[in-house]
Amino acid sequence: MTTTERGVPAETSTPVPAPVTPLTEPADGLPDVVATESAFARVVEAFAAGSGPVAADAERASGYRYGQATYLIQVRRAGAGTALIDPVGVPDLSPLGEAVGDAEFVLHAASQDLPGFAAHGLRPARVFDTELAARLLGMERVGLAAVVADVLGLGLAKEHSAVDWSTRPLPEDWLRYAALDVEVLVELRDRLAERLEAAGKAEWAAQEFEAVRTAAPPAPRVDPWRRTSGMHVLRNPRQVAAVRAMWFARDASAQARDISPGRVLPDRAIVAAAKAMPKTAGQLVLLPEFAGKGTRRRAAYWQSAIDQARALPDAELPSVRGPRTDGPPPPRTWGDRDATAARRLTAARELVTALSEDLSIPVENLLQPDALRRLCWTPPSPADAGAITEFLRSRGAREWQLGLLVEGLERAFAEVTREQV
Repeated sequence: MTTTERGVPAETSTPVPAPVTPLTEPADGLPDVVATESAFARVVEAFAAGSGPVAADAERASGYRYGQATYLIQVRRAGAGTALIDPVGVPDLSPLGEAVGDAEFVLHAASQDLPGFAAHGLRPARVFDTELAARLLGMERVGLAAVVADVLGLGLAKEHSAVDWSTRPLPEDWLRYAALDVEVLVELRDRLAERLEAAGKAEWAAQEFEAVRTAAPPAPRVDPWRRTSGMHVLRNPRQVAAVRAMWFARDASAQARDISPGRVLPDRAIVAAAKAMPKTAGQLVLLPEFAGKGTRRRAAYWQSAIDQARALPDAELPSVRGPRTDGPPPPRTWGDRDATAARRLTAARELVTALSEDLSIPVENLLQPDALRRLCWTPPSPADAGAITEFLRSRGAREWQLGLLVEGLERAFAEVTREQV
């Protein structure tokens, strides 16, 4: 606390947040949902005649439906207005992509929406990702509502972000929320682009946007059932086998019913059953996690999965620790397993952290942590700039990242080597 010359506490100034003006109605009114081919044809014609970037967003039913299907796509373009497209009624959106040609699509967190667009034939030729831009600019909060409030002084409601977008018909207040999400995306894009240019980060951003646009679909996860929340408490291979059997039983049921797996049976119920290993459906429903009407009704189904695990020969039981991967071990074990690799990782992390602070860019946006760990665990030999560059490039590092990091990594690795001698 500061004081005046007479020793009286002085008033300290607290930054006053900039006023935020709520966005409550789309500027052009709320459009009707486009759910027929004839209505979609009119949208395509309007967007072909429009100009400038295309603001775009998508809504899914995560937590309600099985998978990540898209249930609403919002697009907006100058001269065309906003369109709310139902991809269930209009599954082929490729004519829209053809109509706008190489126009830039503006999205927030593009990696979440682009796979859904591609599933419906919509593949943008260029992308501007406002979330990535905010990250590169060092903004503390990068959600759409937070960035819009910070940059434009406008307020977006988020109360419908996690609703069941497979609902039909969609309520009007949900549609209003969806339309407003693309209302100011282009204006936001322009302001962020100005900031990127002023910060000398425009080219970095361009490389990031292109990497997101052209990213291949992620490889199928090995043993996805091992992500069951809470199974770390299980130490018996047969209990782990029960988790596996119940996970696959749940997944099959969820897929057949098009319901989110967590709504069919929560993870905590799977773990509780695997821990108890009941021998009958009657014993299973005595568990509190299976006391509900729905789970009791399907108790025989879940018990059959447990019985499958119980009947497995010991040689077919899964490992408690999980399958071997081609990746390095957990960093906490490096000191005991390879002290030199541990020193490389410490030096590399110090370098990346210093750059992160200097450039106001999150560490994970400077370089994928997995790529850094792999480099430090099994570096190329010799670990010179050229070899490090090729190693990281093969792991997806962009040219701007290589330009910032490679020389420092080469020096850090050389210093670790000298310390050994």
